[in-house]
Amino acid sequence: MSRLSLESAAHIVDAALAHAGVLKLKPLTVAVLDAGGHLVAFKRQDGSGILRPQIAQGKAWGALGMGVGGRALAERAQQAPAFFVGLASASGGRVIPVPGGVLIKGSDGEVVGAVGISGDHPEHDEACAIFGIEQVGLTAQPG
Repeated sequence: MSRLSLESAAHIVDAALAHAGVLKLKPLTVAVLDAGGHLVAFKRQDGSGILRPQIAQGKAWGALGMGVGGRALAERAQQAPAFFVGLASASGGRVIPVPGGVLIKGSDGEVVGAVGISGDHPEHDEACAIFGIEQVGLTAQPG
């Protein structure tokens, strides 16, 4: 079974932020969680808003908890808003169903963690997460 190393998690964060620089995005906050939902790597760019750390972690945590990326969670939230009110309550408000939460899969196809990014438009957050994951040779599952 694959696992997410600190080295890989740190590279994901750095690659995602470098990609954001190329795209000239607003300041981002990036959180990488392992499969158990524990924070492995984290960076917050200068100027990133004060709630961005919680949002980034909530995007990643929601993807892990529900087994799908933030894009799919957002679509499900529109279809079943009452369920997501209950989910928010059950998770202590930790689930953020918005693009920018991306599952990380190892070479064996198992989920090894998730990336959550917040700070720019959700689609840009998601694109940076995917870029970071792919730069370390792992597979991104955004939706």
